[in-house]
Amino acid sequence: MTPFDRLLCRILLFLLRLLHRFRIHGEEHTRVEGPVLLVPNHVSWIDFLMVGVALEDDWRFVTSSVGAERSRLHRWVMRNRRTFPVDTASPYALREMAHYLRSGGRLVIFAEGRISETGSLMKLFEGIGFLLLQTEAKVIPCYLRGAERTYWARHPGRKRLFHPLSIHFGEALIPPGESGGAVRNRDALTDWLRERMVLQQFRTEQAMGPATVLDALCEQRRLQPGLRVMEDLSRTRLSYRKLLAGIGILARRWPSLLGSGGRTGVLLPNVNATPVVIASLWVAGRTPALLNFSTGSAIMRTCCELAGIREVVTSRAFLEKARLDISSLEQASIRIIHLEDVRRGIGPLARIGTLLGQMVRAPFRHCRPHPPQTAVVLFTSGSEGVPKGVELSHSNLMANIRQMLASIDIEDHDRLFNSLPMFHSFGLTVGTFLPLVRGIPVFLYPSPLHYRMVPVAVYDCRSTILLGTNTFLNGYARKAHPYDFATVRFLFAGAEKVQDPTIDLWARKYGIRILEGYGVTECSPCISVNNRIDPRVGSAGRLMPAMEARIVPVEGVRRGGRLQVRGPNVMKGYLNPDADAAFRALRGWYDTGDIAEVDPLGFVRILGRLKRFAKVSGEMISLGAVEDALAGRFTHLGLRTEVAILSRPHPARGEELLAVVNNSSVTLEAIHHVLRRAGQPNLAFPRSIEYVGEIPKLGTGKVAHRLLEESLAKEGETGP
Repeated sequence: MTPFDRLLCRILLFLLRLLHRFRIHGEEHTRVEGPVLLVPNHVSWIDFLMVGVALEDDWRFVTSSVGAERSRLHRWVMRNRRTFPVDTASPYALREMAHYLRSGGRLVIFAEGRISETGSLMKLFEGIGFLLLQTEAKVIPCYLRGAERTYWARHPGRKRLFHPLSIHFGEALIPPGESGGAVRNRDALTDWLRERMVLQQFRTEQAMGPATVLDALCEQRRLQPGLRVMEDLSRTRLSYRKLLAGIGILARRWPSLLGSGGRTGVLLPNVNATPVVIASLWVAGRTPALLNFSTGSAIMRTCCELAGIREVVTSRAFLEKARLDISSLEQASIRIIHLEDVRRGIGPLARIGTLLGQMVRAPFRHCRPHPPQTAVVLFTSGSEGVPKGVELSHSNLMANIRQMLASIDIEDHDRLFNSLPMFHSFGLTVGTFLPLVRGIPVFLYPSPLHYRMVPVAVYDCRSTILLGTNTFLNGYARKAHPYDFATVRFLFAGAEKVQDPTIDLWARKYGIRILEGYGVTECSPCISVNNRIDPRVGSAGRLMPAMEARIVPVEGVRRGGRLQVRGPNVMKGYLNPDADAAFRALRGWYDTGDIAEVDPLGFVRILGRLKRFAKVSGEMISLGAVEDALAGRFTHLGLRTEVAILSRPHPARGEELLAVVNNSSVTLEAIHHVLRRAGQPNLAFPRSIEYVGEIPKLGTGKVAHRLLEESLAKEGETGP
């Protein structure tokens, strides 16, 4: 490097530090011998500058020789001793780069091939996989943080002057060896590299970003206090300024009503007040426990006793509209606190004082929760027994939010519509906290069961992100106008397997691809998700960044095995002693109880619930697979026609299958015909059929198989 180059580099580094508080992290990882490729994300015009001032002078940037001819400035920047110009349209460009790498060279290449139009990582050009395949070069993933918020970025979203910038180098990685054809290996290595870049982004944000949801809300208030980020059915819109003020006002009221420490029950629907109550309890040093009001008062009382809850925060208006009877809670000496009464005790001086105080100093500086502390207690559905209390920490929630944000390209103009209840982890983490942390508006709708009104509300709000389950999406599709979902870019489905007829219906009627994911309450909840970069129909998507999975063989199950996972989003533990002891015995791994397959690329395919298998004549039959084969096959007899599959003991076969149908027009012969055409074995054919008026459902829309079995057993006891 010439003295002039050294001086110029120092001046540019000084300006970056002065204007953008520029910081370099992991610089020691770049001091490796070639052949080596350094691959950063590409989000702005100054990415070359940020990387260049952080590297030694023998690193060379791959540039376009054609683009260098646009102007003198382009030639000065793109043709010099620090660049490696290639003709991107020439088939020999990759050969030239490969030759340079084999000679021990060190190259910087922006593998996306263009500046991101979304601010997120886009697809990588396939040539990068060819380079890795031909040269066996080491790879250093690099993440440029903050550049997407400068005016040098290309995307149309929010930008700021003097936004902080930093560069984060990962450790040098050796690409995996591949066995297969050249094209297949090239694609596999390209895919591997992109996943390493996503992981580098996730790890950087985990280390550098806000540690809790409350910290993230305070950060968003500092950056964009006037952004109206939350709205509910009352059409009241809250900005970050009002949201944080509401949290502060309520937080001052809780010590006199609740005391300090301990758990507090929250019994509220999807309204603006619910996130405010949850966050205000954090500030007051309490742990919110969200009660599932769809389970009934008896189960809610059991949950309160399990969690040691002595107070429940709710609303009179909600109890009246939902016709909830919570007298059993009061009989258990649980104090009911109505928000209407709390609100009457808040005067105008308190409101004004809180607003002024938050304008003068950062809110909640001395009373923010620590990341390892429990953020919320959620209760499982109890579909297989007594509900379990799940403790999710603040770091669990933030990890899962960041995993989702690293996996999908949400933009500043997006608007999320959430009708999934917050007592469900999907509705809480993804439907509520994710948009608040990301800084995009969210519309809270009180119930996913309003099949006529939800599509109209999505249309009215011009929402671009929609969440649902297979059951709910089928309901919306039956009632919605084809134009109601015209603005939807992302449709994420979870909680139950998305069936093929649902996928086909949404694709044909609305032109929307359903992105299926998989999760459980104990994992905050997302374990895997499909995205637009690499969607796999029939799978539940790729594992979240920083998550590991292992398959434990199960006797009698020929395909797949018991899925166990671990990662930063896995819960702290259970409130139930026995369940918690079993969880801790696995030392960080969580046993999902699902039978699944995970391919080498990390894509998950759920084959069924282990407890939803029947052993018929020595063969393990998945009841879920039989239900999936029958799903949507009898709608010509009625749109709401459903078939549930149960098992029961059989003296000769061990077990046999039972079909439970809510439409008497469906015959056993018709069920056998459908299963035969679907390729199901004879052992999977139900041997008897039962007719019921209604098949019970959980709050997520899934069939409540345990309740169905209990109701059939009671009918058998009282029958003739």
